[in-house]
Amino acid sequence: MKVIGILLWQLLLALLCLTSSATTFAEGPVRRLLYVAEPGIRNYTEYGGHGIIVFDIDQGYKFVRRIPFSGLAPDGKPANVKGICGNAMTGRLYVSTLYHLICIDLHTDQVLWQRNYENGCDRMSMSPDGRIIYQPSLEKDNWYVLDAASGDVIKELVPKSKAHNTVFSVDGSRVYLAGLGSNLLSIADASTHDIVGTCGPFANSIRPFTVNGSQTLCFVNVNELLGFEVGDLRTGQKLYRTEVQGFEVGPVKRHGCPSHGIAMTPDEREIWIADGHNEHLHVFDVAQLPPKQIASIRVREQPGWITFSLDGKICWSSTGDVIDTQSHQITHKLTDEEGRMVMSEKVVEVQLQDNRLIAVGDQFGRGMILSK
Repeated sequence: MKVIGILLWQLLLALLCLTSSATTFAEGPVRRLLYVAEPGIRNYTEYGGHGIIVFDIDQGYKFVRRIPFSGLAPDGKPANVKGICGNAMTGRLYVSTLYHLICIDLHTDQVLWQRNYENGCDRMSMSPDGRIIYQPSLEKDNWYVLDAASGDVIKELVPKSKAHNTVFSVDGSRVYLAGLGSNLLSIADASTHDIVGTCGPFANSIRPFTVNGSQTLCFVNVNELLGFEVGDLRTGQKLYRTEVQGFEVGPVKRHGCPSHGIAMTPDEREIWIADGHNEHLHVFDVAQLPPKQIASIRVREQPGWITFSLDGKICWSSTGDVIDTQSHQITHKLTDEEGRMVMSEKVVEVQLQDNRLIAVGDQFGRGMILSK
């Protein structure tokens, strides 16, 4: 009996150790937050004030906190926010304004540095490892290649296209550069920081655009088109022009083009585009080309940007409408701590687990399939 008792005691100790080990190493649930930079529609502070508003995605977009930053224009008023990006490995978030690039610690919400660049700033993009930022000037000739840790300039690229939008490829090998003054999409080698090719010409100057994960296709908004065009990144040729059916082209409040906003779902099955005049988002099936229009969604204001969640189940329209990507139904409308309508074209998802950063999304809706 004594031996049996000892064995039972040893078994109990083993079970306790296993339980303790499981408790120690068990991972908690993932917490998903939406970071919204303001003023994210021009300098209009009526749509959410100034700073970064943090919402809890899984708690019905409950307001969590506001992260302040200076980012003021020379007249002392909040400057237009132009872009946002971040990285979980480095734990940093970056916000560009007309004048500044601002680096924020995602762990503490503290501003680490704020840099000004001679030719201003527009919508930047960051390498997957968080080490390099391609920062376009404000519609000038050049892009700044920056050390993300310090903001120091490593090199400048000068395609003379009126620098505007920038997309890093998912694998970090290429960077795509679009300017307001060109119908060509410039392609840079991210290892040498040299422009190595172009795609186009497209029908007009390129506005927002995106690429698929394997970097075989680009999808671009262009001036004067309610719709988008498709380019072959391997040959540099334009493949398709797709016009929205059933909606008229008309005047828009902002951006000066019928469609300013385009995003690819992470599974690369759909392209969503903005329709400024009709205040809609239009959905196209691109699993097979040419694209096929499949849905239209009414939003509460003029859309100017589209972002998807990391899992592709949520669409965030710049109008503050939150849309289920399967049902195409609006599930939430963002409001801040004062009850104001929140709108912004500069948002990213941030994921934490056990208070550890595990992922940061991207402001551009890019395809995420690396090979076909």
